[in-house]
Amino acid sequence: MTIVCLDMEGVLVPEIWITFAEKVGIPEFRRTTRDEPNFDKLMHYRIDLLRKHRLTLDKVIGVIDSIEPYPGAVDFLNRLREKTQMVIISDTFDVFGRPLMRKMGWPTLFHNTVEIDADGFMCGYKLRSAHTKLDTVHGLQACGGVETIAAGDSYNDLEMIRASKAGFLFRSPEKIRLANPDVPAFEEYDDLYAAIMAAI
Repeated sequence: MTIVCLDMEGVLVPEIWITFAEKVGIPEFRRTTRDEPNFDKLMHYRIDLLRKHRLTLDKVIGVIDSIEPYPGAVDFLNRLREKTQMVIISDTFDVFGRPLMRKMGWPTLFHNTVEIDADGFMCGYKLRSAHTKLDTVHGLQACGGVETIAAGDSYNDLEMIRASKAGFLFRSPEKIRLANPDVPAFEEYDDLYAAIMAAI
């Protein structure tokens, strides 16, 4: 049995925080895991920035509601689901993912949990585990007879990519592609789909 494990932001939908930066006009929010490999450092930076600008979690979710999947993403997911099992493994949060899952036909999403204070500000978060993507892939593999194929675009996807039977970078920044020349990299859904089918 094969399970395809996909990152969400940058692969299936635009980066939430980059979109948020554009909507609120604060470029500091553009920083993502493509820029900062340390997720905890990145999230505390975002939390502090939200409070500094008095932006509640509702404001972030309102922007997420406006995000649409990339052209071709839903068709790509549907084609995959006709051939194999598929899950999305993301460092996003429960309340962030729900509007996006609705637009993609409710695929399974492994996510983290956001913490909100009494004033509606994001004040923290809880990870599923220390290495959420790697641990999820290992958990799936431990089910018995399960192989994983993984694809993502950022530093935080490399562990699950390298731990899988096959792994791919998709629409990844040049610096990540150059630093990982052994990982096949693709820009189009048709090419990624073909590589996944070949690996299966």
